[in-house]
Order: sequence, then C-alpha cells, then structure tokens
Amino acid sequence: MTYVAAPTRYETMPYRRCGRNGLRLPALSLGLWHNFGHDRGIEVQSDIILRAFDLGVTHFDLANNYGPPPGSAEENFGRVMARDLRAYRDEIVVSTKAGFLMWPGPYGEWGSRKYLLASLDQSLERMGLEYVDVFYHHRPDPDTPLEESMGALDTAVRQGKALYAGVSNYSPEQTRQAAAILRDLGTPMLIHQPSYSMFNRWVEDGLLDVLDEVGAGSIAYSPLSQGLLTDRYLNGVPEGSRAAGSSPFLTAEGITEEVLRRVRALNAVAERRGQSLAQMALAWVLRGERVTSAVIGASSVPQLEDSVAAVGNLEFDADELAEIDGYARVD
Repeated sequence: MTYVAAPTRYETMPYRRCGRNGLRLPALSLGLWHNFGHDRGIEVQSDIILRAFDLGVTHFDLANNYGPPPGSAEENFGRVMARDLRAYRDEIVVSTKAGFLMWPGPYGEWGSRKYLLASLDQSLERMGLEYVDVFYHHRPDPDTPLEESMGALDTAVRQGKALYAGVSNYSPEQTRQAAAILRDLGTPMLIHQPSYSMFNRWVEDGLLDVLDEVGAGSIAYSPLSQGLLTDRYLNGVPEGSRAAGSSPFLTAEGITEEVLRRVRALNAVAERRGQSLAQMALAWVLRGERVTSAVIGASSVPQLEDSVAAVGNLEFDADELAEIDGYARVD
C-alpha cells in the first residue's frame, strides 16, 4: 500500500527557529541511535518513522556509526525513504554525523578532512540521498586542527552534499572557536547537539550562553537519560531493559536506591501535571525555548506517541521547577 502522509501532520507540533538561522526544527526530532539497526525488523522501524512524520516530526537524526552494525541505521532509513518518503523529501530534515570509528586504519575515525568527507559520501550512498540537510562533526578531535575539521564541513556544504553544518559534544570554548572558523569560511554554524537532561546539566555551565552568542541552535540528545527518566525503572531494573544489558551508557550498578528515590519523586511531579515521567522530562528540556529540539528514540509506535504527546504541555511554574531541581539536581 502506498504511504500517504496525514493531512493533519503540521497541526500540533511546534517548530522552532534554529538560533539566528532560517531553518526551523520540530520541538521533537526522531533519533535512530538505538532500535534502527539490522537487529530489528524493518517493518517496525518503518511504522515508527512514518508515524513520526504523521505527527509532525520532520527531522530524522542519524550518524554513520548508528546500528548495529555501524551504518545499518542509515541503510534502513534509506529503505524507508525510497519506499515511502521520497515524495516528501522537501518536507524532511535529515542529519548525519561523523567522528567515531567506522573502518580500520588511521583514516576511519576522528576529524581529519579525509575521514569526514569520505564518511559523508558513504552516508549518502547508504541512505540513497543526494544531500543531507545537516552534517555534524560528532566529537572534537584532539589531534586534528579545528580549522581542518571545520574546513571539511564547509567543503561539504559548498559541494552541495550538506545544506548546513553542525557540531556535537564540543565544549563551550571549542564551540565558540568552531563557530568563528565557520563564520569566516562563510558557512555559519547551524546547531550543536549536546547531551542534556534533568540529570545531566553540563550545557547550563556556559554552552547555551555560547550558542546564544554565536547564533546557533541546539538539539538535546539523551533527554530521558538513556531511559532512566521514564516509568521503566520505577520498581528497579527490569529484565530486558537497557540497564540490565551491556550498555555502557546506563548500568544496573548506577541505578542505586537513591537514584530510584529521585526518579519516583519526579514521577509524582509528572503525575500532578497530567504527564508521564518521560513527557515531563522532554518538556523540561524544551522549557523556555533555549533548546531548539530534543531527540527522542522509540522502539514502538506507542512509545513514540507517548513522547510526542509531551508537546501538549511545555509550561512549568516556578514551584514545579524548584521541586524538580530539588529531586534532579546533584551539585
């Protein structure tokens, strides 16, 4: 059956201008970091991607190493694009990144011009696209001059293989320097993608101020703290969960009774707001509009729909924010 996008897809999703640039992103973007590799069925993946678009999620966030195996998320997304979303390409923002290990040898990771431009070519081939909307340097390279990495992003834009340039996981000072280099080259920095959640607030120590200064937007990844800020761990670590597996990002040992106490207290605040904990966590990241968009993941359509429903209530009063700080902030 031929896919036809929902005519109501733009009715409820807010779209936010990305810094001082012209591009607007949906408040929630779909990330393909987990659940979109070759270890998952393509039809489930397709259902999630298409339902996201029907709900106004116009931005799909990838990277060269997303899988498993690395590259497979781009391949699977490309299959869905070719089969169902080709007619909607101009309504869709596709982003990808390069920086982590992709192939053996000295040219398969980090930030050299050779690696970044070769990786982008490979990403475009895997997705079957002529260009991506945003190409990110995924992490700073301590051994490559910043001018070289930013020069590669500028080249990608000038070649028409990317429309915009961004960075991810850069410190505030690295971000300021990268933005200055890109500005001098004539390719302004569009966006920075940092980790950010109620439990992880490093961006508040200078990065958001730098982004305001240079006119770039921000898109937060891991706003649910790898699933910790959901109802999944309210009663401990369940079998089959990410924390019960081998994930280096969320471990059973890290989910202590004190952490669970804080999660349960936050869940009570969410219930009073009429939201799930995940919805409140997403709304909190998006409060005040300093963050352009938040990246959500999903393993099922109902999980996606629950997350997207967060946009129905993005407002917090001062008492709620103070209470959340009391449970979530660890100084």
